[in-house]
This record gives sequence, structure tokens and C-alpha cells, in this order.
Amino acid sequence: MEKEIRHLQYSWHRVFSEEINANWVKNLENTPETAERMEAFISRFGRTQDTISDKLLPRWLMALAEKTGSQIEILNRAERLGILQNTENWLQARYLRNRLVHEYMTDPAAFAKDLLLAKTYSPMFSYTYNQVRQFAIDRMQIDPGELPDKAKGFY
Repeated sequence: MEKEIRHLQYSWHRVFSEEINANWVKNLENTPETAERMEAFISRFGRTQDTISDKLLPRWLMALAEKTGSQIEILNRAERLGILQNTENWLQARYLRNRLVHEYMTDPAAFAKDLLLAKTYSPMFSYTYNQVRQFAIDRMQIDPGELPDKAKGFY
């Protein structure tokens, strides 16, 4: 997970080092290198979110002898236990991910707005991973040296 987040951060910094707006999106057709950076970010954004919600959180709950249930149940339980900051934001990021993938550049202004939303939602992935990691250390008594590194922040 730490490695996936590191790769997402790399793409995040490369995309958001420029001003994102409708003109930037329109110009992607003429700048394939920039388009590739943006597509790598979108792919990593979705993959990181999927890995956390589909693999990390259910396995974490199973390690606690908790029921996993549906994704919304998993997210709600993770929020109640302090792992997730806000289930609603997580779900909004999920919808955002689908828009970024399926509505790619049909409306440059809307797409630019969605990219900027993805920028703001991305740090919650490292936060969630770090919370699970810290929970394993504090509550499950796992030696930090036996765990992957803590994810660094986005900023």
C-alpha cells in the first residue's frame, strides 16, 4: 500500500505542478506527455482507492475478527473506529473516480473541476493507510519494523 501511495503522490505532484483549468484540459490533445501524466494520475487514484477499500480495510476488519459486509458497512465501521475520516468523502471520491475514467474530457471545464477534486481527495488515502498501520502498532501490538513504512504526506 505504501508503494501505491508513493506512486500516486509522484503522479499527483507531476500533474498538479501546473494550473489545471478548462484550457489545460483542452490542450491535452496537443501535449501527449501531459496527457500521459494525467492518465497515470487518474489510474493510480482509482487503483489506490480500490486497494484500500477492497483489500486493506476488509483484511484489517478480519484481523479484528469483525464482519466485513458491504463496502458501505466496511467504510462506516472504519470511520467509527477512527481509521477513515469521513465515509461520505470516501464515497464522493469513488463517484469522482468513475467520472474521471468514464467522462474523460467530454466537458473540459467539468473535467478540470473533477481533477482538482481528485487533488483534494488524494491525501485521505495516505491518511487511511497510516491510520490502519498505526492501529496495527497500537492495538494489535505489531512491531513497526515488521510493517511497511508510513506513507508520507502529499504536500
